[in-house]
Amino acid sequence: SHGLRNGQNFQGRSWDCSGDCADMSSYMNRCHSCRVERGCFMVYDRTNYMGNQYFMRRGEYHRGSYRIRIYERENFGGQMYELMDDCDNIMDRYRMNSFMSCNVMDGHWLMYEQPMYRGRQMYMRPGEYRNFTNMGSSGGMRFMSMRRIMDSYY
Repeated sequence: SHGLRNGQNFQGRSWDCSGDCADMSSYMNRCHSCRVERGCFMVYDRTNYMGNQYFMRRGEYHRGSYRIRIYERENFGGQMYELMDDCDNIMDRYRMNSFMSCNVMDGHWLMYEQPMYRGRQMYMRPGEYRNFTNMGSSGGMRFMSMRRIMDSYY
């Protein structure tokens, strides 16, 4: 069984379900939090089991639980920006050529060497990354785009 709430962090109106449901819009129009108490569920972002699907096992899930701080220089130096969503081009959004360190506070992310999620990629879990020059080959990695890993919940 699992419980859904329309407010973030398990606030707001809730709805409990223990089986299939092709359309939950009669119960709530939006879901920001989910708690799976037993078993596993496949949750879809559109009605009739359409759209993106998310596999959920026992645990608690919050929408918006992705947060990363990127820094212009190594060891969290220089200009800092905080992101909570995907960024297809660091240069266009923040006028930075690249960033040299980051602090992943929430969620799991994929960093890409080129804009538009292309080139070599690096997986980053929550933690502090003070220096990218030791990552990868030929003098380290430079990242130009990043996206949240949204379909794996561990």
